[in-house]
Amino acid sequence: MKKGTWLIAIVAVVALYAISAYNGMVGVQEEATKSWANVQSAYQRRADLIPNLVETVKGYAKHEEETFKGVVEARAKATQITVDPENLTPEKLQEYQKAQGELGAALGKLIAVQENYPELKANENFKDLQVQLEGTENRINEARNKFNDKVQEYNITIRQFPKNIVANIFGFKKMEKFEADADAQNAPKVKF
Repeated sequence: MKKGTWLIAIVAVVALYAISAYNGMVGVQEEATKSWANVQSAYQRRADLIPNLVETVKGYAKHEEETFKGVVEARAKATQITVDPENLTPEKLQEYQKAQGELGAALGKLIAVQENYPELKANENFKDLQVQLEGTENRINEARNKFNDKVQEYNITIRQFPKNIVANIFGFKKMEKFEADADAQNAPKVKF
């Protein structure tokens, strides 16, 4: 073979590799951003259940206004904060996570109200909503875990040699994982 033919063959192989690597990175990046959308969907499900839970409890515990107000405010704050999957900075994730943590704490107080109202514990609507919230919290946790798995897969893909060269050329950036709130390190205190 001539020298020019070898050069064309080498360029063609490099170009095919770059195309394949680029397409692979796009695929894992899309999986990671889809996983983030699933996290947000699970949080939205929780936010959608809260008004029903609040109204059910309100019917039994009219003088627990401060607790209800806290839940409503935390829900409003949590649903106002959005994070663009294309711009998952540690700061944005922390802000989002903080708002969701405040909502979780407010829900915990609301659930604790039931201890003061035995007839509320027996209410089927309340029981159903508690089961729904528990299932939702499990879905949120599962969605976060899957998101972190997909982000890890993406980050490994764009950092491994020689794909890291293609990633740098096309501007693929490392994504941030969802991390536990600093307060999550401490066990919650349950008081009756």
